[in-house]
Amino acid sequence: MNYKSIAQETLNIEAQTLLSAAKNMNDVFEKAVTMILECSGKLVITGVGKSGLIGAKMAATFASTGTPSFFLHPTEALHGDLGMISPNDVVIAISYSGESEELSSILPHIKRFGTPLIGMTRNRESSLGKHSDLVIDVVVEKEACPLDIAPTSSTTLTLALGDALAVCLMKARDFKKSDFASFHPGGALGKQLFVKVSNLMQSENIPVVGEDAKVKDAIMSISEGRLGTVLVIDKDDKLVALVSDGDIRRALLQDNFSIEDNVLQYATHSPMTCTDEDMLASDALVIVEEKKIQLLVITDTEKRIKGVLHIHTLIEKGIS
Repeated sequence: MNYKSIAQETLNIEAQTLLSAAKNMNDVFEKAVTMILECSGKLVITGVGKSGLIGAKMAATFASTGTPSFFLHPTEALHGDLGMISPNDVVIAISYSGESEELSSILPHIKRFGTPLIGMTRNRESSLGKHSDLVIDVVVEKEACPLDIAPTSSTTLTLALGDALAVCLMKARDFKKSDFASFHPGGALGKQLFVKVSNLMQSENIPVVGEDAKVKDAIMSISEGRLGTVLVIDKDDKLVALVSDGDIRRALLQDNFSIEDNVLQYATHSPMTCTDEDMLASDALVIVEEKKIQLLVITDTEKRIKGVLHIHTLIEKGIS
C-alpha cells in the first residue's frame, strides 16, 4: 500500500476544498466580521463532537488575538451555563449538518435572548440555518475520508474559516505583535518583548576583586562566584577590567606565569558594559552574541557595577 500517495491525495482534497471556499467567498463573511466588531460583549463559540473541538480551538484563537471569546458546550448550556450568554454577545454555532440535537435544543433560547447568531453549516435550510442571522457556508465537495463519511475536509474548512475571521478582526483592530505578546507573556514572543535586563541580571554575590589583587585572589573569587568570571574594580569601586577562567587557563600556558602576578596582567580591560537596565533581554542577547562574550556587566554611568547578565541565564529563561 502506498501510504505516501494516500497522504498526498488527502492533502490535495483538503487543499482544493480551501481553494474552492476562497473562490466562492461572499459578502456574508464581511457582515459576520462587522457583527463581531460591533459586539460590546463576548464572542461565544458552540458546537458538539468534532465541530465542538474545532469551536474550542477557534475560541482560543479569537481570545489570544484581541477578540474576547469562550467556548460553550451545548449540553452544559442546557444545564445552567446558558446564563453565560447575554444579548450583548455574538454566538457562532457550528454544525456541518445543521441538525445536531444538542445544539438545536439551545438555538431557540439564544434567539429568545436576542443574541445575534452566526451559523456555520452546509445547510441553510437546517435548524441551525433557519435560526441564524447570518450563515457562513461550510460546503465541501467530498470529505478526504475514503468513505466520504468522517469529518475531514469539512472540519479543515471550518477551522480555516475561523482563522480567516480571526485575521480579519486582527487587521480591523490593528492588532500588533506587542498586543499578541501581552496575551502570551510566558511565551517566546512575550519574553522577547517584555522581559528586561533588570528582570534577569544578578545583582548580589557578584565576584569582585580590587585592581591590586593577585591572580590567586582572582582564582578564588572565580571559584566562589560560579560565573566563570571575576570583575576588577579600582579604589572608587569603578569597573576597570574583567578576568575569565579562560583568561587564567591561557595565562597558565605562558612560561613566566605566576599566581602571584597582578590580575590586571591577564585581564580584559574596558569590558563590554550596559547602562540600561530597562533594555530588553532579547536585545542584551544580541549584544552578547555579536561581541562573543559570556557575561554582560550592568553599570551606572560612572562605571559602578549594578549587576551582571550571563548568557546561560538568557538561554535558560528562553530568551531568543
